[in-house]
Amino acid sequence: MDIQYVYPIRSAGKIGAMQVTLIVTLVLHVLSGVFWAGTTFALARTAGNQADLFFRPQMGAAAVAVATGGLLWFLLHDGPLGLQGHILAIGALCAVLAAGIQGMVSGSALRKLSTPIESEGSRLRHRVARSQRIAAALLMITVTCMAAARYA
Repeated sequence: MDIQYVYPIRSAGKIGAMQVTLIVTLVLHVLSGVFWAGTTFALARTAGNQADLFFRPQMGAAAVAVATGGLLWFLLHDGPLGLQGHILAIGALCAVLAAGIQGMVSGSALRKLSTPIESEGSRLRHRVARSQRIAAALLMITVTCMAAARYA
């Protein structure tokens, strides 16, 4: 039988550096993820209306969410994955796919929309809306996996 020793993070009433790192990383992950998913859901619902205004903040939030998610994975998961790890890995994969779709499809369509070619405008706006809808579905899976992994 292996006995695991748990060392307290708090010492003499002070919060340890590791606990502060976890708290800050988790807060950044949740806040950026909420903004990213929220704007994606809103843009998916409004057919990408004003996607050009949200694209840069959305991609910034996606980058922060993915980076902090990776850091949380590194800090909290050691050894074999287990069911919880597999569920979180599915969610992480869906988040990365969502960011890639938004960055590549929406980004290229929005860049082309910035040049005034009226004949392509409708098709490009449709591509933006479709990429937001696909990303929204992937982020819905991501959020579901994060919530479900807690109880796995």
